[in-house]
Amino acid sequence: MTITIRKTKKSDSLKEIVEQLSGADLSICLQCKKCSGGCPVGKQTLSRPSEIMRRLHLNAGNELLESDIIWTCVSCETCSARCPMGIEVAAIIDALRKLALERKASKQKGNVPLFNKAFLKTVEIFGRTYEIAMIAAYKLGTGKFMSDTEKFPTMLKKGKISLIPSLNGDRKIVRRIFKKTKENKGAKV
Repeated sequence: MTITIRKTKKSDSLKEIVEQLSGADLSICLQCKKCSGGCPVGKQTLSRPSEIMRRLHLNAGNELLESDIIWTCVSCETCSARCPMGIEVAAIIDALRKLALERKASKQKGNVPLFNKAFLKTVEIFGRTYEIAMIAAYKLGTGKFMSDTEKFPTMLKKGKISLIPSLNGDRKIVRRIFKKTKENKGAKV
């Protein structure tokens, strides 16, 4: 696969914006590829974390916002934990995801954004995730109501899904976090 990197103007460099949003210094990356070696989704993507780091270091342009790993990343922070230089690689991927949304870059195929939205909405409402509501919202969004229904009884029996939401979380704190996030949505970092 051929990778084309278009250099951007220095004033609006994607690298500088990502560094500002993530608080990471990309210049200290050694390209040891430990971030990619531990990435649980790296083998399913065309671009691995180390490639993203290198392309940013080479002043890649907005084409990097089209990368599939931005939407496939599960934010497990394994890449950040494995980095010998202490770079928060997961924060860099988050910054790229934020920029991709702001700049309306084409979204990855699949329903990752829909899943994220369903997950966050249930956390906002219930103070923690509530699987039944999350699955319902996701199924409504995809229109595939009956897919995977044969797994439901087994998951219920094994205690992987609860019919009643847990009220152990502090809903007031979580709602305050969501409210503050919505207020700061347009704020510059």
